[in-house]
Amino acid sequence: MEDLKRNTATDVDKEIVFSKAIKAGKRIYYLDVKKNRKGEMFLAITESKKVVSAEGSSPQVSFEKHKIFLYKEDFEKFLTGLQETIQYIECEQGPIAGESHVADTTDASQFSNVSGEHLQSDEIKIDIDF
Repeated sequence: MEDLKRNTATDVDKEIVFSKAIKAGKRIYYLDVKKNRKGEMFLAITESKKVVSAEGSSPQVSFEKHKIFLYKEDFEKFLTGLQETIQYIECEQGPIAGESHVADTTDASQFSNVSGEHLQSDEIKIDIDF
């Protein structure tokens, strides 16, 4: 009976085979490669945000977490959608601090609106370490 209740932090850590933390301001993004019971790997993306509530003289600190599980068969579609989204934002607002993932000749008229009109996307190369 005691064996069924075993779900300690050590047991949970065993399923993580690779991990990358990305610190970004008040947030930390964790990219964890995990294995399911069948030994198949998937990506767990976690956003952790520090939340301070100033109640009285002693503020309470907590962390708000959101998770996304991304499976191997969806990697290509997810990456394509992410690249198109980044390209749209950079066309609308310009690249961040001189970095660009978009060709200079691209203009925002090539993108669809929320209703799903056709997108014209140039190849974008993003270097993401998982």
